[in-house]
Order: sequence, then C-alpha cells, then structure tokens
Amino acid sequence: MSTMKLWGFDGSTYVRTVKMLFAEKAFSDFEQIPLNVLAGDPKNAEHMARHPFGKVPVLDHDGLRLLETSAISRYLNDVLPGKSLVPASAADRARMDMVMGVTDSYGYSSLLAGVAGYHLFPDFVGGKNEAARAAGIEQGRKVLAFAMQTKGTSPFVAGDLSLADLYLAPIAAYVAMTPDAPAVFAVDGFADWWARVQALASFQATQA
Repeated sequence: MSTMKLWGFDGSTYVRTVKMLFAEKAFSDFEQIPLNVLAGDPKNAEHMARHPFGKVPVLDHDGLRLLETSAISRYLNDVLPGKSLVPASAADRARMDMVMGVTDSYGYSSLLAGVAGYHLFPDFVGGKNEAARAAGIEQGRKVLAFAMQTKGTSPFVAGDLSLADLYLAPIAAYVAMTPDAPAVFAVDGFADWWARVQALASFQATQA
C-alpha cells in the first residue's frame, strides 16, 4: 500500500476523526501535511486546488483524492485492515449514519461554533455573541440527546465503536474545555458514553 497523504491541522475536529480512525486501525503509514489555519493556509491557492472550498481534511491515496470526512472515513475503513468501524447490521449502520448526519448538520455549528468558539476561539466565529452561545447550548443539547437516545443501552452510539463516535468525540472534547460543558453535557446517557470515549487509546493519542 502506498503512503497516504493527509492534509489538515490537528486542531480540526474532522482531521482528528480521521486520525482516531488511523489509531483504531493501528495504521501509521501516512504523511500528514499540516496547514496553518492562523496564516490562512486552507484558503491559499495551492490548497484551494486540492479542495475548492478550502476545507480539511483532504486525503490522497493511490491516485485517488478524497474530500469530506464521511467519504474519507468510509474509504479508510474499507481499505485498511483491522476491526471495522462500520456496523455489520443494517439497523446499526442506520444508527451510525443518522448520528453522523445530525452531527454534521446541527452539531458542528452549535457545539463548536456556538459554544466552544465563544470561549476558545471567538475571533474565528465573528466575536463573542451571547445569542449564538445560548442557541448553541440549546441546539447542542438536542444533538447530544438524539445521539444518546440512538445509543440506547449500547456502549457506543451504534452498538460497538463506530465512525459516529469518532465524529462526535472531537467536538465534545472542545466543549469539555468550556465552562458551559456541565450545561451542555447534562443529557441522559452522555456521561457513560463520554467516559468510554475518553478511555480510548485513539482519543488519548490524538489530542491536539
């Protein structure tokens, strides 16, 4: 297998998702090309040629260029050896896909931009906006509640550890650094899931 190239900065939750997948698969034969977000690297001409919207991660492998974390993670799960992070049953795959979709559509903006951004990197979210923070807490709790309802009595979101957990964990990690974490995380079932995720070697090895 040829060496993979991964473009992205470690502060990106989506880049961390990919690197957690690598760790879960015990795969290290990849080259990470860091991009300095403070210097505007994702928006420079060179990277815009890789990703027309100036985002990360971008993965190159065997002449194939992949954008979007969902596509990258599905591809890597298929081509790398090791335990699958996509459930075997149709029902559990649907659970995984639902939570990944909800995280993408509603969780990222509310939890990362609305809550974490307010406290940790306000300059990147247009300054401290109290209304956006309050909305982020409310919407973020809905996202976590949906994820935990989907999880039910399973140890992870879709039964065993899956891509859905790797999606949600890096975002939750940023929220955990803020004083709003107790309010956001006050969701039935979240504490047990969060403890399991924090205990993962892949989570511990990929902290930015």
